[in-house]
Amino acid sequence: MRAVCFDGFSARPVLRDVPEPTVSPAGVVVRVETTGLCRSDVHGWLGHDDGISLPHVPGHELVGIIEAVGDEVRRFAVGDRVTTPFVCACGTCPECLSGNGQVCRNQTQPGFTHWGSFADLVALHHADTNLIPVPATLDAGAAALLGCRFATSYRGLVHQARLAAGETLVVVGCGGVGLSAVMIGVALGARVLAVDIDGDALARAARCGADTTVDSSGRSRKEVLAALRDAAPEGVDVSVDALGREETAAVGILSLRPRGRHVQIGLFPADPVLPMGAVIGRELSILGSHGMPAQDYPGLMALVAEGRLRPQDLIERRITLANVPDALVAMAGDRSAGGVTVIDVRG
Repeated sequence: MRAVCFDGFSARPVLRDVPEPTVSPAGVVVRVETTGLCRSDVHGWLGHDDGISLPHVPGHELVGIIEAVGDEVRRFAVGDRVTTPFVCACGTCPECLSGNGQVCRNQTQPGFTHWGSFADLVALHHADTNLIPVPATLDAGAAALLGCRFATSYRGLVHQARLAAGETLVVVGCGGVGLSAVMIGVALGARVLAVDIDGDALARAARCGADTTVDSSGRSRKEVLAALRDAAPEGVDVSVDALGREETAAVGILSLRPRGRHVQIGLFPADPVLPMGAVIGRELSILGSHGMPAQDYPGLMALVAEGRLRPQDLIERRITLANVPDALVAMAGDRSAGGVTVIDVRG
């Protein structure tokens, strides 16, 4: 099969023929329709994930058609159209049994623990626990994006922060994850404020329904917080840091009203120093979001089915496997055009 593969961290990926994956007893092999290009794929390629073995095929957001099933699979069959969370749970550990497969101690992640979806075929494990049926009518790009950025944002806002209609949400960082959070916040009936250093990213956030945008480029933390106070004088109810920097997390935390909730989605390159005095003095909650287990997808899928959430509206580029090496290199060097890119593998 064709796959985008790299033999060394930071070495330029290449599209080449590689052996097809084999199906595990409880797993499936999926023929990929479309897969997302995510900054996490870049981090893996650059060597920031110590679970990756070389040579490697990245890719973790996907939709496709099941081509082979293991003997132990009971809920799915060849020909089913499916997606999966990027964190695939084992289904039997204490975390999974408590309904928290997103932090499964035995988790597998396509594109990280094993070869991923930048390929014609991808193996997925523990299929009955992890697969999510996808309607034939749903856009393939929209379905692929549900596996990582939308699921992580949805869990963070709905299951962790319990964002309610009428509350105020600030999203700091308007890349793919941040824009997903903006769209979900709007769909839930919240008033959304968006912060970014890039005018194009803020324009995208406005198109996604953000009520107010704050350009933080060249502005001090104090100035950014003052702009947010102008928009929400009592403070915001929920904040999201979708980037993963000390400064962006601090802005989110310090924008909160007393008893507010901060959701950390962006991954930090190193352990940060955060304004814990404000956390204590205002009794703030700091919450993480690390994907979402498959059994919690019905609420997210319902928003999509009702048309209240349209992940496909974030897609600005559709490329093929042949374009992926250039796209990865550009994203690593912050030379990508911004917005969300998906890879139509069958293209």
